[in-house]
Amino acid sequence: MINLTDYSTKAPKDLKKNMTKAKFKLLAEEIAELQHTMYAEQKHSLLVIFQGMDASGKDGSTKNVFRQCSPIGVEVKGFKKPTEEEFAHDFLWRVHKEAPQKGMVKIFNRSHYEDILIQRVHGWISEERVRQRMESINAFERLLAYDNNTTIIKCYLHISEGRQKEKLQERIDLPEKHWKHNSGDWKERKLWDKYMAAYHDVLNHCNDIPWHIIPADQRWYRNYTVAKIVLKTLKEMNPQLPTKTKEELAIE
Repeated sequence: MINLTDYSTKAPKDLKKNMTKAKFKLLAEEIAELQHTMYAEQKHSLLVIFQGMDASGKDGSTKNVFRQCSPIGVEVKGFKKPTEEEFAHDFLWRVHKEAPQKGMVKIFNRSHYEDILIQRVHGWISEERVRQRMESINAFERLLAYDNNTTIIKCYLHISEGRQKEKLQERIDLPEKHWKHNSGDWKERKLWDKYMAAYHDVLNHCNDIPWHIIPADQRWYRNYTVAKIVLKTLKEMNPQLPTKTKEELAIE
């Protein structure tokens, strides 16, 4: 049973920031090398899901962890309010068509979990529908894993309520961050306890493919933690550069 109160939002006190940032750079380079190999091999795909409260670092994790990767093999999809066309289909319709093809890394900045988080918190769907959607999500993720050789990494970016307030305030105080400001984020913040309860259910009932709880109060440690998980996963996937026979390499 996952209980978020058991998980720290901060780095261990004895961890050296500068040393950790140096290690992170090496991790990012290794991730890029393996991503290149996976793209060339065209046998596996990787789906990385970032979920978390506003200002928890979904954009920052995406930008920094995959900063060294070739853009040709990495795609990012952010899920916002569904369009009229999307509303006219089942809730996974818009998600399934964004699943990564073989050879690709796909990053979901928010994901199908929005449909059992924000909709539940605001009471837009019934509890019965929430349970049905959880079952559908588990089945969907199993389908990707077992039918398309897609490895899924699910990261919950665990930010504290106090740190979120600081980061949202930065978007008001710092001119270079004004573009990120959204007054709706402050309204959603008032529903913090309801969101935490909804996330608790998601982390425990949609855990067939396990969640990683990422401490997100400090950017440098958040990035390092995510990078370690991504690199470990890519190594376990063990992509190999394809080879060709002499006949295949022959020029007629």
